[in-house]
Amino acid sequence: MSHVQRASPGTPDLGTPDPVPPAEGRADGPGQRMWAVVLAACAGQFLVVLDISVVNTALPSIRADLGLSAAELQWVVNAYSIVLAGFMLLGGRAGDLYGRKRMFLLGLGVFTVASLAGGLAQEGWQLLAARACQGLGAAVLAPSTLTLLTSAVPEGPARARAIATWTAVGAGGGAAGGLIGGVLTETLSWRWTLLVNVPIGAAVVVLGAWWLVESRAEERRRLDLPGAVLVTAGLATLAYGIVQTEQDGWTAPSALLPLSAGLVLLGAFVRAEALSKTPLMPLKLFRIRSVAAANAAMFTCGAAMFCMWYFMTLYAQNVLHYSPMEAGLALMPSSLAVVLGAKFAPRLMRTFGARHVAVLGVLVSAAGFGWQSTMDAHASYMTGIMLPGIVMMGGAGLAGTPLASLATSGAAPGDAGVVSGLINTSRVMGGALGLSVLATVAAARTGGSLSPEALTAGYALAFRTGTAILVGCVLMMLLWLPKDREHQA
Repeated sequence: MSHVQRASPGTPDLGTPDPVPPAEGRADGPGQRMWAVVLAACAGQFLVVLDISVVNTALPSIRADLGLSAAELQWVVNAYSIVLAGFMLLGGRAGDLYGRKRMFLLGLGVFTVASLAGGLAQEGWQLLAARACQGLGAAVLAPSTLTLLTSAVPEGPARARAIATWTAVGAGGGAAGGLIGGVLTETLSWRWTLLVNVPIGAAVVVLGAWWLVESRAEERRRLDLPGAVLVTAGLATLAYGIVQTEQDGWTAPSALLPLSAGLVLLGAFVRAEALSKTPLMPLKLFRIRSVAAANAAMFTCGAAMFCMWYFMTLYAQNVLHYSPMEAGLALMPSSLAVVLGAKFAPRLMRTFGARHVAVLGVLVSAAGFGWQSTMDAHASYMTGIMLPGIVMMGGAGLAGTPLASLATSGAAPGDAGVVSGLINTSRVMGGALGLSVLATVAAARTGGSLSPEALTAGYALAFRTGTAILVGCVLMMLLWLPKDREHQA
């Protein structure tokens, strides 16, 4: 018989420590079972974050093998990101209603099967479909990882260590993605950037089915499936329309129709959320200044910062002729800069306040983007990749923590889970649309040429455009983000 934990009314849906001893037949004690749950949750989180970045260093190899165009290549990244962003809030609510363990295993199963399909893809459309299915599985899996962990570990030092481990694993997945992808692509094949998920996912499914304890929220609410479908379809259609402008121009029907349809779908999403009794994205939250401003800032930052890995990988391999493994190693300092920036931000926040640290982080990142936009086809590693990359990503890490703090500061305790999911959704949505815009900008400047000079000019224009986006974000933050005394009130 399965043991189900229910959150008591009026408390956050984090579950409670399992008071039941290990089931008969389990040789390990409660402490070992608890850390097995932590291991399963962290492994799931690692896979979700890893697959946002692991394919970046494999993109030139994927393009050569499957014959993808430059416009199609960005969808290897966006198909995953858009579906993940669009369904993440729905995945969290599904876990509350139907059980976090059940959704964890279902999401991981879909993710693992989709990874297998992507690794075996023989046509471009097969790979893109598999990446979209990966995103759907990740959207169901990701929200359950933290709630399962907190349900299994009692409050106190043990839970603090477990959450710190979960956070570090997530950051490590993003930081290690480029290197892991480069090593797998060079030593085996680009296909192993996806196939590597299969044995890990299968092992975690078995571990999770045996050790995880079911938990769900007491409150019974229906799922807002129409909202999730509308926002995902709207984002995907809008992104497709942006890509079409590079080939046909902004006034061509092939671009205007998807752009208009995307805006209509997003408008329908907003109306559906306003009318729904159980909305996926409660619009009332945006009446809170800190929530609205921080999410707008995170969306805008994501539009520029998310694209850094994409363009830097292409620049390293297509222009500077790095191997996939060398490209992954080249970006490791930038990856570590994100982690260090995020770790250092809380110290600065105690002295200067969240608003000032967020503005400082975006300014630092904008300076890095401006530096990177001076790139040339014969740059050295130090000045062409490493140093500007550290500045860009150090600023990104510095800005992310205070923006997340501001986004959750004004909401009621019962909405904490929703606003936490919302800030992650805003970042990924911004990144998906930003990639479509900046990739189109770069492709238009390149003009179809594959010479190192033409490619560099296109990438440089993308970074200049990213600089302008971040400067605009700073102005918006100065005007809109609440001052720290308001934030603390």
